[in-house]
Amino acid sequence: MMEYLRTPDDRFQDLPGYDFAPNYLDIPTEDGTSLRVHHLDEGPSDGPVVLLLHGEPSWSYLYRHMIPVLVNGGARCIAPDLVGFGRSDKPTQQSDYSFEGHVAWLTSHVLDALELKDITMVGQDWGGMLGLRLVAAHPERFARVVVANTGLPDGTAPMTDAFLAWQNFAATAEDFPVGVIVNGGSATDLSPEVIAAYDAPFPSDEYKAGARVFPSLVPTSTESPSAKENGKAWTTLRNFSKPVICAFSDADPITKNGFKVFLREIAGAQGRENITIEGGGHFLQEDRGPDLAAVVLDALREH
Repeated sequence: MMEYLRTPDDRFQDLPGYDFAPNYLDIPTEDGTSLRVHHLDEGPSDGPVVLLLHGEPSWSYLYRHMIPVLVNGGARCIAPDLVGFGRSDKPTQQSDYSFEGHVAWLTSHVLDALELKDITMVGQDWGGMLGLRLVAAHPERFARVVVANTGLPDGTAPMTDAFLAWQNFAATAEDFPVGVIVNGGSATDLSPEVIAAYDAPFPSDEYKAGARVFPSLVPTSTESPSAKENGKAWTTLRNFSKPVICAFSDADPITKNGFKVFLREIAGAQGRENITIEGGGHFLQEDRGPDLAAVVLDALREH
């Protein structure tokens, strides 16, 4: 059976800007282990569903600047913590994690257990990669998509030097300071208290197996695991005609110009332009969260 750790609740007390109520569900794994996963559920229960998916190595704390804006606009915000992150359980072995495993876990969480429909998916970094796989597998469950500083690599295009350097760092660095990493990927300087909040889910390195392995799971060649599955997903995504909005920031070396493939390839994005989030680094939710929330609300009103 899969071994996992559960971050003590007191690690999440009094985090700046994060006074949301936790919600938990149990989801199955392939070996029969039940993992407890966490999500935020804020806003009117009958409002349009906005699914806010975080990436690496952040957690739902990343969306604390956006959720109040979206709720004030009438949206119901669902912000999960991926397995291995935030308040969700953390399998202890890097071998417990795979791209396909994360797709299955997220599907079990937000589509099967929460039964979300008419979803507006907002995905950044791995949140976009996993969210796009859900859109491709269940397009009928999604009303629109907002992609921000993300992609869906299938190994056919070269990765940026910045990403390859990040991948190497995650695999080899003796220390993996999550809060410092998020600060380094933001265009603004985060306060010590906010940096500590990003560290909160990880009391020790034992909790970081998922965070450590995530970069290595990105397909960098056509022989990489999940390269074929992502390629198949692109076949479906190309015909996805519901609105697809690109909102990439102006200062992210990892996903620079990554919006172009969406605008070129996906039916629902063609004829649009990237909505540039000025002053945003890789973690644009930290730098310009209300601006990205405004893009989402505009998409809800437009369609």
